[in-house]
Amino acid sequence: MTVDMGALRRRVALGTAVLTTSGLLALAAPGTAQAAVVCPGHEVETLPFSTGTVHVFRRGDYVCAYTVPKKAGTRRTMSVSVQARGNRPVVDRGRYTRRAGPVTVHAGHRCVLVKGSVGGGSVSSGWMC
Repeated sequence: MTVDMGALRRRVALGTAVLTTSGLLALAAPGTAQAAVVCPGHEVETLPFSTGTVHVFRRGDYVCAYTVPKKAGTRRTMSVSVQARGNRPVVDRGRYTRRAGPVTVHAGHRCVLVKGSVGGGSVSSGWMC
C-alpha cells in the first residue's frame, strides 16, 4: 500500500484551517452566535417593562419568546409564558442571571398571549392575532 504524503499533508492542513477559522469565529462573535439560536424566525414584538424586556418571534406556525432583564448578572426571579388561544400556557419560571426561556408553542393561526416578568416588574401583551 502506497501513501501519498502530499495528499495527506494537504488534508491535514485543510482540517487545521477549518478548525482554526471556526474557533476564531466563535471567539469573535459569541453574543451574535448565541442570539441567533435563542428563538428561530423573525422578531414580531418587543415588550419592554420596568425591569426587562420580552422578545417574541414567529416562524411559520410557531411562536417563541424569552425574557431578559435590563441589567444581567444578578440572580433573580424571571418568567416567560406563551399561550395559544384555547391551550394552556407554556411557562419557564425560575431564578436566572441572563434570561428566562425560550418557550415555544404551536400557534397555527390562533391568537397568542405572551407574558414576562423580572423581579417585581412584569408585562402582558394582551391577545396578539
